[in-house]
Amino acid sequence: MTKKQFVGAIDQGTTSTRFVIFDENGKMLTYHQMEFEQHYLHPGWVEHDPYDILASVDTCIEHAIRKLSILGYDASSISCVGITNQRETTVAWDSETGQPLCPAIVWSDGRTAKTVQELASQKHLPKERQGVDALRGICGLPITTYFSAVKLKWMLDHVPEVKQAHDQNRLQFGTIDTWLIYNLTGGVENNGALVTDVTNASRTMLMDINTLQWSNEAINFFGFKGIKLAKIVPSSSIYGKIHSGSLKGVPIAGCLGDQQSALVGQKCFHVGDAKNTYGTGCFMLFNTGESPVLSRNGLLTTVAYQFGNDKPSYALEGSVAVAGSSIQWLRDSLGIIDESKEISSLAEKVEDTAGVYFVTAFTGLFAPYWRDDARGTICGLTQFTKREHIARATLEAVCYQSRAILEAMNKDSKTPLRSLKVDGGVSNSDICMQIQADILNIEVDRPQMRETTALGAAIAAGIATGVWKNIDEVHKVNTEGRTVFKPRISEKQRNKMYTGWKEAVTRSLGWANVVSGILDEEV
Repeated sequence: MTKKQFVGAIDQGTTSTRFVIFDENGKMLTYHQMEFEQHYLHPGWVEHDPYDILASVDTCIEHAIRKLSILGYDASSISCVGITNQRETTVAWDSETGQPLCPAIVWSDGRTAKTVQELASQKHLPKERQGVDALRGICGLPITTYFSAVKLKWMLDHVPEVKQAHDQNRLQFGTIDTWLIYNLTGGVENNGALVTDVTNASRTMLMDINTLQWSNEAINFFGFKGIKLAKIVPSSSIYGKIHSGSLKGVPIAGCLGDQQSALVGQKCFHVGDAKNTYGTGCFMLFNTGESPVLSRNGLLTTVAYQFGNDKPSYALEGSVAVAGSSIQWLRDSLGIIDESKEISSLAEKVEDTAGVYFVTAFTGLFAPYWRDDARGTICGLTQFTKREHIARATLEAVCYQSRAILEAMNKDSKTPLRSLKVDGGVSNSDICMQIQADILNIEVDRPQMRETTALGAAIAAGIATGVWKNIDEVHKVNTEGRTVFKPRISEKQRNKMYTGWKEAVTRSLGWANVVSGILDEEV
């Protein structure tokens, strides 16, 4: 390799942003991370300021470069940059000024439940275009509060500035990858690149999963005629160069939605490989190869990655809305813990939850349930219940939901999963990963270096610029120090625990409607 030997990765997540610098072996040299503000204006709403996101990226890059200089290297050592980002989060901006027209609506935001109902019951459309699966054959996704097009439809219906921009043909829609690449490569003043990679585009409901192009039928379904859309590009390609700052002139050469990026970072390049990322939410992806598999069991069909002009790889995905964010809730709202990492030591103090189940449906349940009317429920409380039991029940919640997804995945793929690769912040908890192995009854495989989401973006950028020639060369990356958690409990105990979980889920369903009715009566 030449002097420019390192690869940078922007990891723009739901609650924080990181800039991570890797060498050619996937070793993390340094990084900088910062949280940014979450806005909860109403129950079920989650918003971000697009400028906060952009500022956090700039800050993380500059601080990481300073840390790199302490190691004896400067910015010229970075040959390229990859981007990975929170998916589905929706930004609408003025194409003439480059300014956002309203706050970004975050992927976990549940305000669009009524919009979903309206879209799924358009009586003027043919029968095959009605119901929540109206577009599944085109985009691989059901109509839910989760995806970008539904959020953009809400903006059009409820934000006058967005509607006016649409009427005047200056409404630019983008997911976070598009917003970042556009601004980092110069923005409105310097003709920034307007692109979105195939993995992010596959989460909008507007891309044809087979052709990898925008679908006119889907666009018309949502009433989006005339909206400006970014160009769909591969996950590994040079999109443009950074316009200013310490990395001025460095190419942005890779982009993946965060969960697909973790799949790449875990080197799940073969059919049947699967990973589960435990972050703000929890996301299990299963590589299905070069052909999309449409789920019959509540999963999502998505693009896994596309390197250059190679054929794309597809995946089945199961998404859990709340994972790490439930731990933050225990910390920030209930005060049960002072720091997130304390949850593991608390949970380890008890052998079980003493019959407590915590269904973390703060804004509904995602896969495989898809019930936006569910709400968070803690069942089984007695005077014996201690905070340790609630802490353990919080960790178990994501593990139970992962089992529901795994069962659906096994049915759809007809290939039972034998091992699951894991990453993300919550995977740092040994007890949580042991609980996961126990509940799934398969091995859980955790790498020593767990920044696999950022690593995936670095791999995509590195392949595009020649740091690695191909996927075969990538297999040498991040191979050291893996920990394997094996199931320890009996099948009888496992089934008993899971039966209790399924009963707890039934108690959470429909609760949003109950509360809504009570509030309406009070008004």
